[in-house]
Amino acid sequence: MTDIVNNNDIRIESMQLGPWGTNTYTVVCRHTRDSLVVDAPASVENIVASLKDTNPAYILLTHGHSDHTGALAELRSRLKVPLAAHAAESHSLRTPPEILLNDGDIMTLGNLEIKVMHTPGHTPGGLCFKIGNYLFAGDTIFPGGPGRTASPDNFRQIVDSITGKIFTLPDDTVICPGHGNITTVKKAKEEYAVFASHPHSPNLCGDVLWLSS
Repeated sequence: MTDIVNNNDIRIESMQLGPWGTNTYTVVCRHTRDSLVVDAPASVENIVASLKDTNPAYILLTHGHSDHTGALAELRSRLKVPLAAHAAESHSLRTPPEILLNDGDIMTLGNLEIKVMHTPGHTPGGLCFKIGNYLFAGDTIFPGGPGRTASPDNFRQIVDSITGKIFTLPDDTVICPGHGNITTVKKAKEEYAVFASHPHSPNLCGDVLWLSS
C-alpha cells in the first residue's frame, strides 16, 4: 500500500494488484471515516485491510474489464456496499451495479464530493471520478498516453474525452491511473501537445504514446 495523500481531510492509498499490476485505490474522509474503493482487480484481503477502522460506503468502477473486476464479486460479498458504474459497463458484470452513474453526477463520501465524468473510448462506459484535487482515471489516460483503443473511432473518442473533459481540470490535478504511476493534468497536456503538433494516420488506434506515436 502506498499513501498518495494523508492529511486532515482525506486519505488515499493505492495498491498494484493482480497479474496486470492494476491499481486499486481506497479513499477515506478523515472527518467521518466514510470510505470507498475504486476498482477491484485482485487480493480482496489487501483492499479490506486498507479500509480497517473505516465505514465503507461504495465500490466505484471505472470500467468493466476483467483486470479491474477480478475480485469484484468477492469484495462485494465482503463489504456489502453498493457498486456504482456506468450503465454501458453493466453487461460485462456478473451482477448489475446498484447505482448507475452518468456524466456530471455528484456523489458524496462524508464531507468529500465525488464528481463523475463519463470518458468513453477505452470502453463505452468508462468513468473518471474527481475527489478534491485527485482524478481516478481508470484506463482513460496514463502517464504518456491514452488507454488502449480498439478502432480509430474509439481513439478519436478517447482523445475527445481527454481533451474535452480531463484537460479542462486545473493543471495541478493529480491523475491516478488504472496502471502505472500518478501524473498531473499539466504534465499530460504538455505530452499531448507534442503529439498534436504532428500529423497522424486517420487509422491510428491501439497503444498510442503521445511522445512517440
